Amino acid sequence: MRWWGWGEDGHAVPLPPAAEGLLSEELGVDPGVRKPPVAFDQVRLPDIGLPGPALEELRAALGDEHVRVDNETRVSHAVGRSYPDLIRIRSGDATSGPDAVALPANAEQVAAVLAICAEHGVAVVPFGGGTSVVGGVEPIRDGFAAAISLDLGRLSATVEVDRTSLTARLDAGLLGPVAELRLREEGVTLGHFPQSFEYSTVGGWVATRSAGQASTGYGRIDELVEAVRCITPAGELGTRSVPATAAGPSLRELVVGSEGVLGVICEATVRVRPAPRAWRYEGWSFASFAEGCDAFRVMEQAGAAADVNRLSDEDETRLTMALGSSGSTAEKLGRRYLRMRGHEGGCLAILGFEGEEEDVEDRRRRAAALLRAGGGVALGHRPGDAWRRSRFAAPYLRDELLDRGILVETLETATSWSNLGTLHQAVAEALRSALSGRGTPALVMCHVSHLYPSGASLYFTFLARQEEDALAQWRAAKIAASEAIVAGGGTITHHHAIGRDHRRWLTAESGALGIELLRAAKERLDPAGIMNPGKLLP
Repeated sequence: MRWWGWGEDGHAVPLPPAAEGLLSEELGVDPGVRKPPVAFDQVRLPDIGLPGPALEELRAALGDEHVRVDNETRVSHAVGRSYPDLIRIRSGDATSGPDAVALPANAEQVAAVLAICAEHGVAVVPFGGGTSVVGGVEPIRDGFAAAISLDLGRLSATVEVDRTSLTARLDAGLLGPVAELRLREEGVTLGHFPQSFEYSTVGGWVATRSAGQASTGYGRIDELVEAVRCITPAGELGTRSVPATAAGPSLRELVVGSEGVLGVICEATVRVRPAPRAWRYEGWSFASFAEGCDAFRVMEQAGAAADVNRLSDEDETRLTMALGSSGSTAEKLGRRYLRMRGHEGGCLAILGFEGEEEDVEDRRRRAAALLRAGGGVALGHRPGDAWRRSRFAAPYLRDELLDRGILVETLETATSWSNLGTLHQAVAEALRSALSGRGTPALVMCHVSHLYPSGASLYFTFLARQEEDALAQWRAAKIAASEAIVAGGGTITHHHAIGRDHRRWLTAESGALGIELLRAAKERLDPAGIMNPGKLLP
């Protein structure tokens, strides 16, 4: 990815005039303001502090060309892609950059790197695609003299599919598109498509308990992982590839979501499905977010939910229309028609079905009947097709908004159906209060995107005019929202993981004894404490 933002050059997402006008009017943003990132030669890196013997031993273990200390490689591994990460790197601050970047080719080389770093007191930060939005890949030395980034990009050769068992063994460094392409060549799919899909890796998904956009249908990554191979400083921790077991507490579950603090996930065996041969994505409208949530609940509890289920609240729907992804379809249906149905100013929903043609049509009809009974109005396939085409575009749009001096951040949670409306209101109010209390108007939006029989996720996006102290502004909003989530009975993270940004709230979720248990596991697997310091554990 570009060192200062998302993706590659040539994939920018421009801001439509309607959206520009909305942001100017509601946030007081000056359309003429531009805050581009600094030139690369202005980026500040720390001096290399890696002990000479450690550097020599790493090069001997991996080969000189696979231990890099050049500025470009160090800067590209200095931060992830959270808002604080981007604010700092765009200003030229790469002072958290690693002292070196190591690129092992296999699990044995990973073990060698960990042994060298443990001996010389060097922190190790596992690095997949670098897409963490919670500070998960920033090198934090935490008392160590140096830190390296352990880039798993070369662990990307293995894709072994068992068509009979519908499982696949995947190397951790495989990027999403590469893994999916290789699986499709074998006639199967993992069905895991997080918004970071283009640049995130299999190992990153497993390490952070990722949820793909179609997780309601295909399952979250933790539901899809059957076995893992994790190299820790104390040795290899692996689990057997079996469909189920009663052999004590699950060691697989200890590794899944461990965020690199216990060791390095080098491969995973995952459950796959036959690749779909038919797709149907469509739009729906509801008079209110509450009405849509209730319709989604009934649909999910009846076992009729789609693979992709997204319901935007009123504010997110307004911005979606301004961005143009669905406005043309709404206009063709006629605003008068929606007004007559009580849906003008309502909420947009997207449903996506994948599978065999007959199965897709049967499921779509069943879901449609329940949504209509819940007050939904069908908008046809064009909004769904438009969403599917642009499903990975939002991070590119964030770069455009940052260029215009706009704070743009996301956070997410999940809670029970009975608590969903209350938590939605509490978090939205906390964000508005934290930002407007500083004299800055804010636009706070939310959507539901992952359904369970007992509840659903809430995914918030908030925008505001960037203040001079951008990090203090962000911190105030983040703390307010997180406190509201904890007080309101939600999880501190549904699929973004803990990283650095959520550590302080993990005790409230897991309890003091639970944290002690995790620390005991880390002390046994990582006696020197070199693995991803400053992440996950408070």
